[in-house]
Amino acid sequence: MLERVLEFLHPGPDSTSELIENFAEAEERALIAPESRQMLEGVLRMAELSAGDVMVAAPRMDLLPIDADYETLLASVIATGHSRFPVYEGQRDNIIGILLAKDLLKLQRAPGLNLRTLLRPTVFVPESKGLNELLRDFRANRSHLAIVIDEFGNTAGLITIEDVLEEIVGEIEDEFDVVEASDAGIYTLADGTQRVAGDTPIEAVNEAYGLQLACEDFDTIGGLLAHEHGRVPRRGEVVALGGLVFSVMLTRGGSVRWFKVTRGPEAAPAEPTAAAE
Repeated sequence: MLERVLEFLHPGPDSTSELIENFAEAEERALIAPESRQMLEGVLRMAELSAGDVMVAAPRMDLLPIDADYETLLASVIATGHSRFPVYEGQRDNIIGILLAKDLLKLQRAPGLNLRTLLRPTVFVPESKGLNELLRDFRANRSHLAIVIDEFGNTAGLITIEDVLEEIVGEIEDEFDVVEASDAGIYTLADGTQRVAGDTPIEAVNEAYGLQLACEDFDTIGGLLAHEHGRVPRRGEVVALGGLVFSVMLTRGGSVRWFKVTRGPEAAPAEPTAAAE
């Protein structure tokens, strides 16, 4: 009876949003650390996401042709920095296996080795597959990459275990990530390209790239690009604006977390001033 009275006086959360509010209150009362709160919220939000929400769209996938020679394969691995590559035969949609970058060493030692013998089995998942279930499958099968297919069986994109984990712990940095940064949210990557946070003020982007993007109706570059695109762009999609090409690297919570920024072919190359020291 006492438990029922206490529950009446202090009812538990009835929805995910209320539970998230409880996490925020717990952080304010120093019961949990900010990092713990973010991870707990990530776990809850991940349960509402599917593979199609966080995948890299098919046009943005880095693929390798089965008939490529060793030098071509090595150049692609070096240029992209990935550890795993889908391999296709004929059409890009015909993915026949996954090549691990480290397996290229076997080709170097034995040039006559058939590339097909090095391919790992491909895991295919539907766009609607929940991230919770997908994470369990990744762990159970000891796989790190899956090809996402649409309702017609066509390749829609790819998703990695890192993509899933990032929904919980935030972005996982690697050797290609930030080497120079600015307080405005504009970063220079190790490969020389730039990354811009979705919540970066438009004024900061204008100053960094010498642009004059309108900022009367929008405060952040993410909001402006969503307006220009007609909706919030998904991971792998590209929005061109002001002579710049904004490629979506990471989305979270219904907004873009990171854009990779390059200059369009018609724009003169220049480094963003905000990223320079």
